[in-house]
Amino acid sequence: QVQLVESGGGLVQTGGSLRLSCTASGRTLSTYTMSWFRQAPGKEREFVAGIVRLLYNTYYSDSVKGRFTISRDNAKNTVYLQMNNLKPEDTAVYYCAARIGSRVMTTDYDYWGQGTQVTVGS
Repeated sequence: QVQLVESGGGLVQTGGSLRLSCTASGRTLSTYTMSWFRQAPGKEREFVAGIVRLLYNTYYSDSVKGRFTISRDNAKNTVYLQMNNLKPEDTAVYYCAARIGSRVMTTDYDYWGQGTQVTVGS
């Protein structure tokens, strides 16, 4: 069993930055493919960024490519999402997710965090 806890959300102005953290307990995070998803009000949950287990290849949605960076610190059992040049359309609840397989762009994740709110003011 893996427990995921997100932190780092908040209110920021357009063009600002935030760094989200996802800390895991229960298992070593390095053996899991980790991703960030987000869900805005009235919209479906969407993939944002992912980092593959063991290989550490990274993937991003087109809407965040070049602005967001996903990384992991295995010593701290934590995955990060650095978000730069934030836009109002980035406003959403951001979720961390973990899965045992290597596939990234899927919603079939084994574990999910509770989410953290990111609000970008115009």
